[in-house]
Amino acid sequence: MKKTQEYIESNKDKFLNELVDLLRIPSVSTDKAYAGDVLKAANFIREKLASAGADNTEVCETGGYPIVYGDKIIDPALPTILVYGHYDVQPADPLELWDSPPFEPVVKDGLVIARGAADDKGQMYMHIKAFESMMKTDTLPCNVKFMIEGEEEIGSDSLEPFMEANKEKLAADVVLVSDTAMISNEAPSITVGLRGLSYVEVEVTGPNRDLHSGIYGGGVANPINILSSMIASLQDENGRITIPGFYDDVEDLSDSDRHNLNQAPFSLEEYKSDLEINAEKGEAGYTTLERTSIRPTLDVNGIWGGYTAPGAKTVLPSKANAKISMRLVPHQSSDKITELFQKHFESIAPDYVKVKVTPHHGGEPAVTPTDSTAYKAAEMAMEEAFGKKPIPMRGGGSIPIVTYFERILGLKTILMGFGLDSNKIHSPNENYGLFNYYKGIETIPLFFKNFADLSKR
Repeated sequence: MKKTQEYIESNKDKFLNELVDLLRIPSVSTDKAYAGDVLKAANFIREKLASAGADNTEVCETGGYPIVYGDKIIDPALPTILVYGHYDVQPADPLELWDSPPFEPVVKDGLVIARGAADDKGQMYMHIKAFESMMKTDTLPCNVKFMIEGEEEIGSDSLEPFMEANKEKLAADVVLVSDTAMISNEAPSITVGLRGLSYVEVEVTGPNRDLHSGIYGGGVANPINILSSMIASLQDENGRITIPGFYDDVEDLSDSDRHNLNQAPFSLEEYKSDLEINAEKGEAGYTTLERTSIRPTLDVNGIWGGYTAPGAKTVLPSKANAKISMRLVPHQSSDKITELFQKHFESIAPDYVKVKVTPHHGGEPAVTPTDSTAYKAAEMAMEEAFGKKPIPMRGGGSIPIVTYFERILGLKTILMGFGLDSNKIHSPNENYGLFNYYKGIETIPLFFKNFADLSKR
């Protein structure tokens, strides 16, 4: 792999400049105002795949945003790796909290700062540059297919039907994804589990119009007050979720597994200092590492109602709304949890308001084996690149499509991410380390080589 690594070293500036060009495209999938930019990002990816050496590159139409495909089949008898990533990004709001414009990338202090830098443009683009490096040095050891989507941040609605319709086209031996984080640059890790997701929006309606709070206050229910009370009741004083049946299918790990999980390097004091909080908060009886990986959660992601503009307006609002996400653990079903939430939320609504629950997207929890050929290939690759064996870790986030890969394509997924928790994904000043970007490009060819070699045995 010496030629490949030399090519990477001599092209670092080019690789970074191309990533910056991609980050300039505001491909926000959740806002239709950016639809043209999402399509621009898709075409950018297709062009870069083609110039890197991929065949059959295309922007595949779907019921939503397109999926970019490309492949390189050097020998049908060799194993095939299916690379997945996404080119869409989260909204940049609140804009006033960014130190620089979110779609005008800044390279500073060893970081590239922009929306999408780590989630997932930087991590996805590593694969294209690693592929280019292997192609330009004639060292690609196995077949590769790329499937890069534009709807991950809004639930990947088009991905499932696309895979159902293209099973033969997408046939492979393993899926490789970089959309997760490591413990640290000094303690590399491979994600072996993800939480599922149930995401809902709730609306509480009181009077048929906004009212003068002086004339009507005290005589009519205030939807914001009611919604706040309802949300507060969803968790008890010990941080446990109060929805009946919520924990019925939760997997309880053994004492041994919990012990092993907590051996990962973690400093609670550094955690609090980084977040500028005085104390951690979560479900009683569990450590912070456990709370953020093997336990389910319920969180309000947004809440609004009434008058929120500058100044004062004495209004009693007609409606109040909130967006709520629940992270799920193995054996919990997103459909079941969404149904349980809806029934419970409607049942606790007092008579003087009306309640509406609108399910959004969801996804299932996933656990990947650590005894597979693909995992061993990833473990060996990271150990060679970082100089130490990676730690298998469960992640707290959700990548719903991992279960699609297994159910539709019959494929296990390797979650070999190079991000860090400090990358501020989904937040202002999202960033990605140049060390991580280049280290990912260096590590991916090692995975390809190891997977090809181990598959022969």
